[in-house]
Amino acid sequence: MNIVQKVGCLAIGLMAGLSAYAQPVDFTAEPLELVTQVSNSLFDDINQNRAIYQQNPTGLENVVREIFIPLLDKNRSARLILGRHGRGLEGEKVDAFAEALLNQLVGRYSEGLLEFDSRDQVEVLPLAGKNTERQTRVRTRIELSNGEKAPVDYILRKTDDGWKAFDVIIEGISYVATYRTQFGEEITRDGFDQVLERLQSGSIALE
Repeated sequence: MNIVQKVGCLAIGLMAGLSAYAQPVDFTAEPLELVTQVSNSLFDDINQNRAIYQQNPTGLENVVREIFIPLLDKNRSARLILGRHGRGLEGEKVDAFAEALLNQLVGRYSEGLLEFDSRDQVEVLPLAGKNTERQTRVRTRIELSNGEKAPVDYILRKTDDGWKAFDVIIEGISYVATYRTQFGEEITRDGFDQVLERLQSGSIALE
């Protein structure tokens, strides 16, 4: 697993949140506080249950699935990833695409979270630049095992259900832009329905 993949594990985990054993998170909090709380809660949970998760990584995956999907603005992300290929698509198909993509990502990265073992590895920086309810950028720095710090930025927007993240930028690489390129090429070649079927079956190798 390379550095970007490892940081991706943590990035997803920071949005994934907590289990019954973790400290509670106020999901009505403002973006900066929300990311801080979720980060701390995630590490509390891993530290308390590390031995269990090492024996049964599915346990951690279930925690990620429980909180990640409600916290992430998955349909906004899906629409941005699909781009022009999403125009005119039925809402049910966009929902199915969003769900299938999240299932693949959560399954891929949950186990990698065990490589991170301290809340001190995450530094949440003060807000900077122009931030609005439509788009607010929360910057964090993740300390890697070699002592280097990797930038991870969360892009959130305010919805009727509170602040939700719709993109993550890891070392300058946007989650949305990466998958827009990959899926755009595959949909152009094979059509949306075939790509969706392959994504649901797990036969698409995500970049």
